[in-house]
Amino acid sequence: MNQKFNTVELTKMALLTALICVSAYIVIPLPFTPASLTAQTLVVNLIALLLTPRQAVFTMVVYILLGLTGLPIFSGGMGGPGKLFGPTGGYIMSWIPAVMLMSWLKGKNYSFKRYCLVTILVGMPVIYLIGSAYMKFITGMDWTATFTAAVIPFIPLDIFKCFAAALIAKPVQISLSNAQRTR
Repeated sequence: MNQKFNTVELTKMALLTALICVSAYIVIPLPFTPASLTAQTLVVNLIALLLTPRQAVFTMVVYILLGLTGLPIFSGGMGGPGKLFGPTGGYIMSWIPAVMLMSWLKGKNYSFKRYCLVTILVGMPVIYLIGSAYMKFITGMDWTATFTAAVIPFIPLDIFKCFAAALIAKPVQISLSNAQRTR
């Protein structure tokens, strides 16, 4: 089994890493929670839907390491260990198992229904579970307060982002396969 990534794979991963960095700047702070609405969930879903599990995990690890070094690529243009190990850091860390599971369960061929189901029923619960458990641990809030602040307000927009990612994935996959055929 070849353990190296080829040029096309590296390019896809680099572009998606750049996209998640940029999406961190599309943020709507909410006054009642340390978590904000961001475009990052959309990109996390795209990473899972466009890459293999290995590529998706590698992409998320690179993103987290870049942010950990202090680059301002976490939500709201933050960076460094303070953000990663702060109240919302669990969401960032949850993206690794979430993209791995979504990518693994999405199947080999595009299916809008399957992509939506995998992102909504697998990805979002993994992100919510790990992110809110970490927030509860860091802040000391009880489960009800944590769930009210860190999960419930995000569900409607996250479902919309899952549908959007499933829609966006098809033309991107078609473009990528056309580009690979013309090489």
